[in-house]
Amino acid sequence: MQHAKQYDLEDRTFAFARDVRGFVKRLNMTLANVEDGKQVIRSSGSVGANYIEANESLSKKDFIMRIKICRKEAKESRYWLGLTDIADNEPDQENERKRLIQESTELMNIFGAILKKSQ
Repeated sequence: MQHAKQYDLEDRTFAFARDVRGFVKRLNMTLANVEDGKQVIRSSGSVGANYIEANESLSKKDFIMRIKICRKEAKESRYWLGLTDIADNEPDQENERKRLIQESTELMNIFGAILKKSQ
């Protein structure tokens, strides 16, 4: 049963990273958005990559460290998403940013709950 949960969260973190990449592609490429886009692409991908590493961990200590990194990277993704510059006449982009910020917050909460159960 736990394996199914891991698989679902792996899919969810993958979808988050993929959606962030699509969001960044549609941004106006100002200097700030180029730099913030690079950062959010890195952090969003790191959430899922570290979750995969956690599932393959060799010890409980390693698992806990990887989950902490997942939570940290989700929080960092939320930060960079908030900094992206959306044009005033792009309500669809703003709605997508809000959705991605909500997803990063939910991922933070999920990893926080996993951490509490694991310690």
